Amino acid sequence: MKIYFVRHGKDDGNYRGGWSDMPIIEEGREQVEKLANYLDKNRNEFMIEKIISSDLKRTKQTTEIINKKLNVPVEFTERLREMNNGEIAGMLNSEVEEKYPGLYYNTLKIDERYPGGESPIEFYNRIVSDFENIVKENEDKNNIMIVTHSGVINIIYRYINNMEWSNKIKSIKIANASIYSLVIDNEKRFFELENFKDYLE
Repeated sequence: MKIYFVRHGKDDGNYRGGWSDMPIIEEGREQVEKLANYLDKNRNEFMIEKIISSDLKRTKQTTEIINKKLNVPVEFTERLREMNNGEIAGMLNSEVEEKYPGLYYNTLKIDERYPGGESPIEFYNRIVSDFENIVKENEDKNNIMIVTHSGVINIIYRYINNMEWSNKIKSIKIANASIYSLVIDNEKRFFELENFKDYLE
């Protein structure tokens, strides 16, 4: 089994992400269209049978653009959403600085929640649980794609590779509209592609 993880297209960096329902911007749409064309031209290599997508707007839009080319079953789900940043989701960065000065993902304590949201350790545990459940539910598939967020891919990558994780550790590189591919072969699990984005250049 292979799972292709795709990060959504670029969104507006002037706003806080997390559970924001902000759309991708035009540059992000162009990125995803290049990805979709690449997947279409190489469909015999990828052989994707299903797409599972976070249900936030930026991932839904990314999935819809890709699936215009692939035309496979799609599941939109709350699972594998980015971290729940509660009250600041979709808020302008300048407004957050005014209302919650110094509040960032990497300034939270591991068990400290965003106002109205979740803590880093709750985020980690949620993603690992969601990921394992999705793997079990799709054991009958050869290849699936998960369209999600950088924080989610970072957690799964570190989990699979038995690497230390915390919100204080710098994330691995995960470009917008890039691909990470995970091979699951019985007890073996390893990443074959990492931050692959040749089609964007």
